[in-house]
Formats: sequence, structure tokens, C-alpha cells
Amino acid sequence: MTENCSFQCKLKQPLVLVVDDDEDNLELLAQLLQFVECSFMTAEDGVTAITLAQQHYPDLILLDMILPDLSGVEVAQSLQQNPQTKNIPIVAVTATARAESQQQFLEGGCLECVIKPYCVDEFEEIIHHYLFKKN
Repeated sequence: MTENCSFQCKLKQPLVLVVDDDEDNLELLAQLLQFVECSFMTAEDGVTAITLAQQHYPDLILLDMILPDLSGVEVAQSLQQNPQTKNIPIVAVTATARAESQQQFLEGGCLECVIKPYCVDEFEEIIHHYLFKKN
């Protein structure tokens, strides 16, 4: 019975929270995450994103920076202030290409910025970096 439990634990897929208010963007990222064998959940606003992160502790958050209620920076800062979610890596996914905005996202708690439209191969590398890297 212990072997079975160990085997099941090894098969557990990383969990990614995808936050975007655009359904097409959510669908594209869902397909990418399925391809790289990740479980995922989605949120279309900042409040839902914070709630899901606090309930499920995803291994990675892909966060759109322009949301209908809270900004991505506000979401990232809220998660950074919570001891239980502060270590979840957050990657900003944004259409904002201005260097000043990207710097604000990084200062707000995001580890990296991915600019839309993004190259799927490069985005896959980023996901692998945060989910499968060996420390």
C-alpha cells in the first residue's frame, strides 16, 4: 500500500493558476499547460485569483496585469503579503511592453514578465523553469 501511495505522489502534476479576463488567452494557456502536463485552474479577476491561490496553493501563477477589478500588481502584492502564498512564483503576462510598467510588475512581486503576443516555445521554457527546475 505504501508503494502505491508513493507511485501516485510521483504522478502528481504541478498546479498552475492562470489569471486572465480574456477567454481566448485562458484557452491558449490551458492548451499549453495540458501539453506540458500541468494541472491548472483559471480565474478571470483578481479577487477570484487571490481566493484560489489561498485555497489551493498553486505551484505557479500566470497573471495578466490588467484585470477588471484589481490590477495584477495589487494581486501580486496581496499574495506576497500573505505568509502562506508569498513563495508562489508569479509570472506577469501582459500586453504592456513599456519598460517602466515591466519594472513596476517586477517590483510588485512578479519574477518575470512575458509580453503578449508571446512565443509559445519561450513561454514553455519559462513554465519548465519555475515548475521543473532542480534546486
